[in-house]
Amino acid sequence: MNADRAIDGFLEMLSAERGAARNTLEAYRRDLDDYCGFLDRRGRDAGSAEADDIRAWLADLSRRGFAASSSARRLSAVKQLHRFLYSEGLRGDDPGAALSGPKRGRPLPKTLSIKEVDRLLGVVAEGADDTGRTSIARLRIARMAALLEILYATGMRVSELVTLPRSAARPGIKILSIRGKGGKERLVPLTEAARKATRAYLDLLDLRGGTTSQWLFPALSESGHLTRQAFARDLKDVALRAGIEPKRVSPHVLRHAFASHLLQNGADLRSVQQLLGHADVATTQIYTHVLDERMAAMVRDLHPLSDSD
Repeated sequence: MNADRAIDGFLEMLSAERGAARNTLEAYRRDLDDYCGFLDRRGRDAGSAEADDIRAWLADLSRRGFAASSSARRLSAVKQLHRFLYSEGLRGDDPGAALSGPKRGRPLPKTLSIKEVDRLLGVVAEGADDTGRTSIARLRIARMAALLEILYATGMRVSELVTLPRSAARPGIKILSIRGKGGKERLVPLTEAARKATRAYLDLLDLRGGTTSQWLFPALSESGHLTRQAFARDLKDVALRAGIEPKRVSPHVLRHAFASHLLQNGADLRSVQQLLGHADVATTQIYTHVLDERMAAMVRDLHPLSDSD
């Protein structure tokens, strides 16, 4: 069986039937290319592989230093590939059906405190009004301020953020429509700070003739919009200026901060699930430690027999 053809067929199914995002498809391809390359070295392919071949590949991942969580994700891709081949009649059995992934702990999401996010938001816009700077320098500052304010206000995924259309910032908008995984849309409210930062950014963008792009954050990239990598890199610089270790800050950490801070301040898990765009509330339950801490604090502070004194 031709490995490339098998993988291409599987990825086409994911795209057409499940609406898988481009980033997801690219990750699957990397994992499956690695698996099929391993099989090829053993004289096997996806059509002849057996359960022992998959176990040997998992052992090879472990020897190469992959964490249990990474191996489990890669195994999921392989099991889905074999399930697809079986369902399409391309092989008569499913060698991955009886396999379970490596045991992995459930690490708490990395996040920032409210004070740390305040520091990020406090320094990100510094210099945007400085007429002594070049217009392009002021625009870059204003763009970063808008990106950060929108991200913390909505908790959206970084891929959703950088691909926002220009129409998302039409005047007076208070509710943002986000197209998430699988093409599903959800509505999230925009804070006044996010709307103000976006308006300031667009004013500077319009002065430089940036109104022709379909994207809210246009850039000279292949896609025509700001890349996830460029935003993540610039965010590290903001963290440094805010006195926070850059390795602790990423777009995904800001998404975690959004969810954690909402729960800390009384939001319920189901509402946070909808705002994050999680298909299953089980995914949102990684934040239950926040609810546990809040409950413990409530008992400590409010129970009449508490010994908090």
